Amino acid sequence: MNCPFSKYHALGNDYIVMDPAENSVPLTPENIRRICDRNTGVGSDGIMAGPYGGGDIPRVRILNPDGSEAEKSGNGVRIIARALFDSGRVASRSFTLKTAGGDVPVEICSGGMVRAGMGKPVFDTTLIPLDGPSREALGETLSAGGREFRINAVSVGNPHCVIFCDDASPELARRYGPLIESHPLFPRKINVQFARVTGNSSLSIEIWERGAGYTLASGSSATASTAAAQKLGLCGTRVDVRMPGGTVTVERAEDGVLWLSGPVTRVMEGRFSDEFAASLER
Repeated sequence: MNCPFSKYHALGNDYIVMDPAENSVPLTPENIRRICDRNTGVGSDGIMAGPYGGGDIPRVRILNPDGSEAEKSGNGVRIIARALFDSGRVASRSFTLKTAGGDVPVEICSGGMVRAGMGKPVFDTTLIPLDGPSREALGETLSAGGREFRINAVSVGNPHCVIFCDDASPELARRYGPLIESHPLFPRKINVQFARVTGNSSLSIEIWERGAGYTLASGSSATASTAAAQKLGLCGTRVDVRMPGGTVTVERAEDGVLWLSGPVTRVMEGRFSDEFAASLER
């Protein structure tokens, strides 16, 4: 079986990149889980697959390590953008990617930095979605695991629940993140951020990702947390978002589009062994 891949990370949020035109492995949920397994597979926070189809805009898929598919990933799109540029599949440093969560303009900058336009944030709960009547869920109370949280729901192409608190920590995210992710309020589950405002232009967040669990960094989480902070008047138009893996910058342009900027690191290129490839579903 022909099984080439590359691996990149964005502040510790790592993805395997696979081109379906060169790869004979079917990306079934079971195969995705086995490839992403950190003990028995390559190990990653997900797979970025693409490009698919023809046309001027490459289509990509964002596959979570539990086998599910995400609409959008800020780090994922920045990673596959650099992978496509590194491999010569695209020649321009500025181009657009098509995701299930919408088109994403990307820019390959100097020094390994990659910039992505994450669109305008959406606060309408019918579009995020949340259960119940149409509204903006800002400061709503949600109970999980015996504790009450004030939540702020937003979509940046995928759904997020941002919780501003003073005790944001890995332990808090690991304990309550999975309970909130699968709370009945969120019919398609949700990404969860525990955020602390550290200044008019800075946030600190801990992340529980839908379908992936606790992660060191997430571009869409940084974008969503910034969107919620700006909506509530807690931060200005340019925000540095610190995560356990490092810091990204989110800027709101005059048209309301949020731009995410941060480093992407090329880790390796490889190929599955015949033994491992033979163990995957065909």
